[in-house]
Amino acid sequence: MIQPYADPTAATIKIAPSILSADAARLGEQVAEAEHAGADRIHVDVMDGHFVPNLTFGPGIVKWLRPVTRLPLEVHLMVERPDDLLDAFAEAGADTLIVHVEGAVHLNRTVQRIKSLGKKAGVAINPATPPVMLEEILPDLDLVLAMTVNPGFGGQSFLHGTLPKIRKIRSLIDALGSACDLEVDGGIDPETAPLVVAAGARVLVAGTSIYGSSEGVAGAIRRLNVRAEPA
Repeated sequence: MIQPYADPTAATIKIAPSILSADAARLGEQVAEAEHAGADRIHVDVMDGHFVPNLTFGPGIVKWLRPVTRLPLEVHLMVERPDDLLDAFAEAGADTLIVHVEGAVHLNRTVQRIKSLGKKAGVAINPATPPVMLEEILPDLDLVLAMTVNPGFGGQSFLHGTLPKIRKIRSLIDALGSACDLEVDGGIDPETAPLVVAAGARVLVAGTSIYGSSEGVAGAIRRLNVRAEPA
């Protein structure tokens, strides 16, 4: 039975544990641990071995996780042809579908399709891609995901050169008066969390620092929350 969890919606900063770093042998248990510790959402990294040099999860994992947790499941599609997978992940139970600006050839059409499926639409942007690439699509988005490492593998070191870019994206969102989430992903831990929050991020994806922590999942989420909250 799924146990009640602390409502994280009142928190200024949201935490999205990435199951890329979880123990696959007890994935449901680790998702439940994150939920009980007050995580806001679960981040599912999907890689195709082409857009990025790694292979990870398919729709079946999302379908299996859906009855395990009441947290929103956000699917980060690091794939060459995201349009081919939207329906399958939507049917599996994803709440948010995130595509890369670098991987979606017809980005407006892709975002419109996500919306037509009744899902939240997010766009991810790689470290070397300028924020100007988001300007035309930003009014249609529920979420922007700024990559703070090059996508493909967990456990990478945070790229400090992405901080000015996060500030620029925050400025674009604020100029629109949009409620669009600004999420960051890559090398997020108790040391880098305050930096990205100061730059304007409000949702933190963390994998290794949560699932690889000696404090355990609950302790790691608590510490990340304490360090991330603005003073």
